[in-house]
Amino acid sequence: MTDNVVHLHKPTDTPPAGTTPTVLTVVPDTPPTPATAPVPLWVRSGRALKTAATHETTKTTVRAVARHTLYTINGGRIVARRTWDGRTGARYERMLRAAEAAGNYEAATEWEERLQRFRAARHHRRMDLLHSPLDAAKGAAVGTGMGIGVLVALGVVMALNTKNVGDVITPLSATIDFIALLIRIVHIVWGPLVSVGPFLALLALWMVGSKQQAAPPWALPANARSGEGEPITPSIVVKALRDLGVPALRNAIKEMGDAGAAMLGPIRIAGCGVEVDVTLPSGVSTNEVQGKRRKLAENLSRHEHEVFITIPEAARTVRLWVADSGALDEPIGPSPLVTDETMTADYAKGKAPWGQDLRGDAAALSVYQRHLLITGLSNQGKTVALRSLALWLALDRSVQFLMGDLKGVGDWAMFNGLATTLIQGPTDEHVIQVTEMVEGAVDEMNRRIQAPPGTAFPALIVLVDEAQVAFMCPVKDEDGRYYGGSKATSRYFMAVRKIHNQGRAVNVLMWQGTQDPTDQNLPKLVREGAHTRASLALGTESQARMALGDKAVDGGAAPNLLRPGLDQGTLVVASSGIDIPKGQSSITVRTHYVDDDAAVVITDRAKAMRDGVTTLTVIERGEDRDPLADIAAVVGDASRVLTQDVLKRLAALNTGAYGKWSFIDLKRVLDGTGAEPYKSDGRMVVGRDRLTRALTNRDTDGNSDGSASADV
Repeated sequence: MTDNVVHLHKPTDTPPAGTTPTVLTVVPDTPPTPATAPVPLWVRSGRALKTAATHETTKTTVRAVARHTLYTINGGRIVARRTWDGRTGARYERMLRAAEAAGNYEAATEWEERLQRFRAARHHRRMDLLHSPLDAAKGAAVGTGMGIGVLVALGVVMALNTKNVGDVITPLSATIDFIALLIRIVHIVWGPLVSVGPFLALLALWMVGSKQQAAPPWALPANARSGEGEPITPSIVVKALRDLGVPALRNAIKEMGDAGAAMLGPIRIAGCGVEVDVTLPSGVSTNEVQGKRRKLAENLSRHEHEVFITIPEAARTVRLWVADSGALDEPIGPSPLVTDETMTADYAKGKAPWGQDLRGDAAALSVYQRHLLITGLSNQGKTVALRSLALWLALDRSVQFLMGDLKGVGDWAMFNGLATTLIQGPTDEHVIQVTEMVEGAVDEMNRRIQAPPGTAFPALIVLVDEAQVAFMCPVKDEDGRYYGGSKATSRYFMAVRKIHNQGRAVNVLMWQGTQDPTDQNLPKLVREGAHTRASLALGTESQARMALGDKAVDGGAAPNLLRPGLDQGTLVVASSGIDIPKGQSSITVRTHYVDDDAAVVITDRAKAMRDGVTTLTVIERGEDRDPLADIAAVVGDASRVLTQDVLKRLAALNTGAYGKWSFIDLKRVLDGTGAEPYKSDGRMVVGRDRLTRALTNRDTDGNSDGSASADV
């Protein structure tokens, strides 16, 4: 690039003839480059100031200055408060008001008596002060005279000893010199002491404020602000309640002062946390504190899920359980079902080892004659929690299972060979089969009810997982009745209701697991028919009320406050079958996790305890049946099966054909075949080998056309 060419002509008054006026010409070789506008100084200064103000070092410095300044100021307030309490009856008055607010009038009377004694002693001291100057003057005069006399007497003794009369005043002179020395020392020290004294006083106040952390949280160091793992003390609980945002509570505690701790019962260690009962002042309701759970947890330096608020029996009292920081995120250990290979179950007297409560104690559930409902959001551990109960009960060889898994992904596959019926799948056809399975259980229930009084029946567990699929099925049968729904024409709904109404009396029990409860997928009459109701994490309080009932939620149960995805396997349980602390309506249980591999091992142990069960995986429906072949099918690989068990399995196989069969019907079919029922150990049984021979002989004789068929 070349420089611009500039032509200059010297100007003249009159241009010469034949010339032109002077011209200034600028000829650029290249187009000029536009210059960038400079940034104003005030903009650069503002940016620099903003950067400096927001720098972490600046923030740290400001916090440090504010912290230490407030330590000194608030330390002075603390010292002044302590001095005032020591000189006046303010402490007794606060205790008196606190006892009155708590309704403890006996303690209030005692504090009033202490206050009166303090005032009487103070009056006596003040009266003594009125006479003390005269008494002090008299004492000083007498003391001085006596002191001089002693010194003179000592001088006389010294003079007699030294034969020198001047020694008489030697002790007195030495004493005067010593006093003069002290005065000179005070003169020397007094000046620096006066200069340094205020700084020493400020240092003392700073130390008091520092020890009490008397500064706002934002000014404290990072490690002090976090508060993680901070132990729960009475003062911390009182401050947390005071700052809860409830005006009546704040004002009552303010009047009590530090004596707000009188509201608190003893702080007890409870598992992986602590527990304390709080008696609220008059005018403060328990639901006001319950509704502030998150704020209370944060005031206690905890996460919301680490604080539980329940209502004990005492009036105006809330029970706070506060976990150790991070303790609830730790696993609770394996199930006894996995670790104890010798464990067995007892349906009537035993309890299933389900998990641990928040105290860390074992939580065991009795399932005896109790219908069961477990609900929660998807993927929160509902199936595992329900399955662990079934796994335990399977170790009681007398218990029978009818199972329907409307998810159909194999969560219950290990019960094949253990359950009498196992339907797995999510389609409408599977809903139809599950409905007919439940209706077959209703027929069995009716048969048991009609049995002679005093007849004992083994437990029959009718278990349906993902029951919401059945309730929401839109399919109708040939008579126009819906399989799903919540009306009297709904087949599944009515079958469940019948079992809820009468099943427990004859040990026919309904267990259901369902997702995301609503009135559409979990009708009110069905959920209220369950004796044991448990819920994992839910989305809203209304869902929590559907899952557990109003009484449990009003008493502090809050599955909607559990953390989806983080509190997997944590249940809120309302049941008479589990030990619940006195005065509470529910308990929170962290269930053991039993994975699929461990579940298979447990069911293998349960199968080894039984003679062998042929599991039906489909409910067959047809026009003609072969009773002899069906009897052989339900007997399966077992060498012999009790006749009453054969009747139950036939009813489960086809309710229409065999649901009303009795022993007489079974005997009628088997008579003359060589497979007639016979006694073994005093009980009537049907033998597998005899049935096999009977079928072989019938086929050899050419009688395989189903002449002994049953019309469905």
